[in-house]
Amino acid sequence: MAPTPRVCVTGGGGFIASWLVKLLLSRGYAVHATLRDPGDPKNACLKQLDGASENLRLFKADVLDVDTLTSAFVGCEGVFHPATPVPGGKIVDPEEEIMVPTVKGTKNVLEACSATNVRKLIVVSSVAASCFDPNWPEGKLKDESCWTDKQLCKEAQNWYSLAKTEAEEIALEYGKKSGLHVVSICPGLVVGPLLQHVTVNASSKVFLYIIKGGPDTLTNKFWPLVDVRDVTGAMLLIYEKAESSGRYICSLDQMDIKDIVALMRSIFPNYNYADKMVDVDYKVYTTSEKLKNLGWQPRKLEETLTDSIEYFEKDDADGEPCRLPYFYRVNAEE
Repeated sequence: MAPTPRVCVTGGGGFIASWLVKLLLSRGYAVHATLRDPGDPKNACLKQLDGASENLRLFKADVLDVDTLTSAFVGCEGVFHPATPVPGGKIVDPEEEIMVPTVKGTKNVLEACSATNVRKLIVVSSVAASCFDPNWPEGKLKDESCWTDKQLCKEAQNWYSLAKTEAEEIALEYGKKSGLHVVSICPGLVVGPLLQHVTVNASSKVFLYIIKGGPDTLTNKFWPLVDVRDVTGAMLLIYEKAESSGRYICSLDQMDIKDIVALMRSIFPNYNYADKMVDVDYKVYTTSEKLKNLGWQPRKLEETLTDSIEYFEKDDADGEPCRLPYFYRVNAEE
């Protein structure tokens, strides 16, 4: 009888990571999950997953402490690294808030993989690392050959995109030199229902704010969307496909906020939707053909929106007044 495959997921209590843990357990994997604080109430959902009592081990670990990562990776054939900060508010100290945990954290994951003979690493990057290239031909869909211009990010103080780009570059280069099989995935704006019951991630706060309304004016940004369950499905597909290599853009519908609100109204017409909105020149056109050619089959956006809103109807997270993430506000109070 073949041994149970064993993998580790960093930041196991996160939005994407928790769904990934659920998927891995359902597919018969033994899972190690790293958590900065295993006792944090947001992580309670992990212990309630089917198969958790038999096949899930929680490790107190921090991406900035390579020794704790090494302890969690021991015995694992593969590692998934979705752990990264996604700020909802204005970044005050970009180095400490974004750059160090994202870039240094990824370097530590790479080091720990080598120290424990991990064979394959899936790094969760972002389309933010593959869409801000001022020299990209106008009208051409941005694919995996497009890399965000880091100097442009610095000038615009776009610290999240800068951190994701730098971390992904380092990871892929490390794989080429070390022999570790490193593959990166670049999701769009990740949305969908949550497994946690005490916290709401930044992208879900946008949806929650839209159906609740409030004082903030939304920027009508145009961004590629993807369901969190389709992201985790893509991650496992990439992990299990021996031929997977390089980077994969993972996005579906590319809609602006006005179109999303219109679609949500058509499905759930009884909400008092946020209607204060201004247009901005912010267009991100990507293609996920490489991932689809590997076998990825995402669900339709209507299903994602329906499941998301039904989740909010049943579980209004922490019950506090919803505030729109800073990234989507116009002239917000500091």
